[in-house]
Amino acid sequence: MTNVSMALADLAEKGADVDVLREMVQFLAQRLMEADVEGRCGAGYGERDVDRENSRNGYRDRRWETRAGTIDLKIPKLRQGSYFPGFLEPRRTAEKALAAVIQEAYVQGVSTRSVDELVKAMGMSGISKSQVSRLCAEIDERVHAFLDRPIEGDWPYLWIDATYVKVRSSGRIVSVAVIIAVAVNTEGGREVLGMAVGPSEAEPFWTDFLRSLSRRGLRGVKLVISDAHVGLKAAIAKVFNATWQRCRVHFMRNALAHAGKGQRQMVLALINTVFAQETAEAASAQWRIVADQLREKFPKLAAMFDEAEADVLAFMQFPKAHRKQIASTNPLERLNAEIKRRTDVVGIFPNDASIVRLVGALLLEQNDEWQLQRRYMQLEGLKTLSDNQVPRLSAVING
Repeated sequence: MTNVSMALADLAEKGADVDVLREMVQFLAQRLMEADVEGRCGAGYGERDVDRENSRNGYRDRRWETRAGTIDLKIPKLRQGSYFPGFLEPRRTAEKALAAVIQEAYVQGVSTRSVDELVKAMGMSGISKSQVSRLCAEIDERVHAFLDRPIEGDWPYLWIDATYVKVRSSGRIVSVAVIIAVAVNTEGGREVLGMAVGPSEAEPFWTDFLRSLSRRGLRGVKLVISDAHVGLKAAIAKVFNATWQRCRVHFMRNALAHAGKGQRQMVLALINTVFAQETAEAASAQWRIVADQLREKFPKLAAMFDEAEADVLAFMQFPKAHRKQIASTNPLERLNAEIKRRTDVVGIFPNDASIVRLVGALLLEQNDEWQLQRRYMQLEGLKTLSDNQVPRLSAVING
């Protein structure tokens, strides 16, 4: 119990996104009360059982003031005796305990054993592992409904990036990639389209992921922006009739690694002259000039330039209004940073399902926030990228 109390204290001090935490506190507090009452009654709601000891008698409303905000609860009533959840009194200490339970469940994959122990530490009884598993299943249902939803319309720009987490697999601790796909549609709206967990270097993995997006309805992809992951470029060509844009920021980091510390500013200034050009033709011409200037002192860097020109400058073929956003995976950096912050709390995930549960919930929350924000990308040029343009009919004058 001491270890459990320490875990509660530590988790209570950890920060969390207010909206996510409030929603999860309300969601699990309600389910915990339902499970507790079910245990006290000796049978489920509406279930006929000779061993039933009590039955329900509706609900009473109760507002709960927490650090995450005001939460509306419906406290179950019993026909015999009264029921009041122990975690509501005393409020301050108990609220920290419940917040810790939610965080423990939320960031550690809702392990049935750990949640069961933490619930008992809060003074609640009658919650079995099967009931805790049902709580997990309800969370998973919401996440998978989001991740598996149909994709409608044309999505000309698709960003794909990966962050790495550790998971237990067959008795070993291994590193796996959490792949996130974000896209912009022809209305300028940005959405999270999907995620997957697996090895990042294998072409079959990339192909399966992209095909899963295609099966859900993803179409109209003109440009895919990502880092230079092995196998991804081939998978893009196999699944989509789209151009691949190598992330400009990642390329710059790789390029500067070929120069000494004292020479990096000079090399950076040279490379930036390429991206200052107004047209694709001018950018290509400047690219070759820079490569020739680097060839004598930095032969490996010049060779890298010769090989990467088409992939790094692919974005120049698209509308100027969009170039800043489609030249790199930077639009995903903030999202990946938040995912990393949450997953670092966990350390080592027990299984892949727990990764999907946590990251999927974060992506669902982020996607909802994006829907409330203004249009992500200017409409200028987006309609011209659609495969389903409405043809304009010329006027006909009848003589």
